[in-house]
Amino acid sequence: MTKIKRSRRDAIALLGAGVSAAGAQFATGRAQAQSARKTYVLVHGSWHGGWCWRRVADLLEQKGHKVFAPTLTGLGERSHLMSAMITLDTHITDIVNVIKWENLDNLVLVGHSYAGFVISGVAERVQPSIASIVYLDAFLPQNGERVVDLAPPELRATSLAAAAKNEVGRPVPPAKAFHVNDKDQAWVDSKTTPQPTFVSLAPIALTGAREKIAKKTYIRATSYPNPRFDGYFDKLKADGSWRTYGVPSGHDVMVDMPDRLAEILIEVA
Repeated sequence: MTKIKRSRRDAIALLGAGVSAAGAQFATGRAQAQSARKTYVLVHGSWHGGWCWRRVADLLEQKGHKVFAPTLTGLGERSHLMSAMITLDTHITDIVNVIKWENLDNLVLVGHSYAGFVISGVAERVQPSIASIVYLDAFLPQNGERVVDLAPPELRATSLAAAAKNEVGRPVPPAKAFHVNDKDQAWVDSKTTPQPTFVSLAPIALTGAREKIAKKTYIRATSYPNPRFDGYFDKLKADGSWRTYGVPSGHDVMVDMPDRLAEILIEVA
């Protein structure tokens, strides 16, 4: 009888040890999964809105990451706020305030095209909160530069003409101009809205906060011709503090190659 009781106690003890071990393994796995989760802030370029990130955001969220894709003032679903009062600083503040009010930290900040200016300005204000910064076929401005100074000649001309006429919005180029794939051109054309004119005319003030961010990445859409972006890409490929990627895509990489872009964003987080 004593042996039977002892056998039962031993079995119960072993069972309890097994449950405890399994629980510990589950807790460890859960902690590792949580630590692997990242927070992304995705910033769109001229004429676009947060809508353009939907495919990439879905892919990142399916992997358990948290994603914010705010629309800048005067564009997309916020186009009713279009005004001559919108400046580059307005758009920088749009993103800074998302980070501030959502209490975001250790985040991955991504800027497409014009938003290279925006995220560079954001880094000046909240650099300690940014773990990784990504320029997606984007401007990489230096202190004092303006969007209009760096834009291709045809876009520079339309910006200056709109400003001279005091027009609050710059005309919308067709999606074909961004080399968007044929299937998605109608969708992109249905969503793009005029770009606030005066964001292109304000010089950016930079003190080097961008360079202090530990992880820096430049992604070039190699199917979209832009000599200035080529210059950034070639220069940064030789800089050991940057990671660079070339993708065979039109300018709107988030539309044309969302799967590949999501993979890269996870890799550089």
